[in-house]
Amino acid sequence: MTNYEKIDFQPGYGAPQGYGQPPAGYGGPPPGQLEIGHGPYPSIGPGGGVSPQVQQWFRAVDKDQSGFITAAELKSALVNAQGQTFSETACNLMIGMFDKDRSGHINVEEFEKLYTYINQWLAVFKTYDTDQSGHIDEKELTEALTKMGFRFTPEFVSFLVKRCDSNEGKVSVDSFIVLCVQIQRFTEAFRARDTQQNGTVTIGFEDFLTVALSCSV
Repeated sequence: MTNYEKIDFQPGYGAPQGYGQPPAGYGGPPPGQLEIGHGPYPSIGPGGGVSPQVQQWFRAVDKDQSGFITAAELKSALVNAQGQTFSETACNLMIGMFDKDRSGHINVEEFEKLYTYINQWLAVFKTYDTDQSGHIDEKELTEALTKMGFRFTPEFVSFLVKRCDSNEGKVSVDSFIVLCVQIQRFTEAFRARDTQQNGTVTIGFEDFLTVALSCSV
C-alpha cells in the first residue's frame, strides 16, 4: 500500500498527516486514476468549490475510483492514536450523517464536510487529552462532558467508559465521537419531550422504542 492510500491520525492527532497538503509521498494520481476536475470529480471553477487538498484526500480514500466513498473505504483510511483503524460503528455513523440521499456512500462535497467534521472533533478530543496519550480516561471524559454542559454522576461516566472499552477503561477518538453524537441525539430527543423543562419526561413504550432505535448507532 502506498502512502497516499491511507490517511493516518497519528499520536498528537491534531490533523491527518500532511493536513493541508497532499498525503506524504503523493506525487500525482496513480496510473489510471482521474485527474482533478474529470470524471466523477467536480471541477474547481469560478466561484469556488471543493478545495484541491480535499479532492486529493478524497481520491486517496476512494480506492475503487467510483467517485464515492463507502464506510469500508473510510475505515481503511482512518487510524487512531493507538494505530488501530476507526471502528466500523464510527465509520457507519459518520457516513450516515453526511449521506444526504441515503445512497450508502458520500460524494466529494459530502466528504469535504465530513473531513472538516472529523478535524473539529479531533481538536475537541485533544483539548481534554491532557496527557497527550491518544486516549482519554474517565476523569478526562468527565471534564469533557461537564464542559459540554452535562452533569453526569461518576457511576454513569464509568458506565460510558466501559461501553467504549471494557478492558482498558480508556476512550479512543473514534469512540469519543460516537459517544458524543449518541448523547447529543438522546439529549435532543429528551428535550423535545420535556415540555415542562424540569428534567423529567413521561414516555410511552412505543415512543421510548422510537427514541432508542433512532438515536442508537
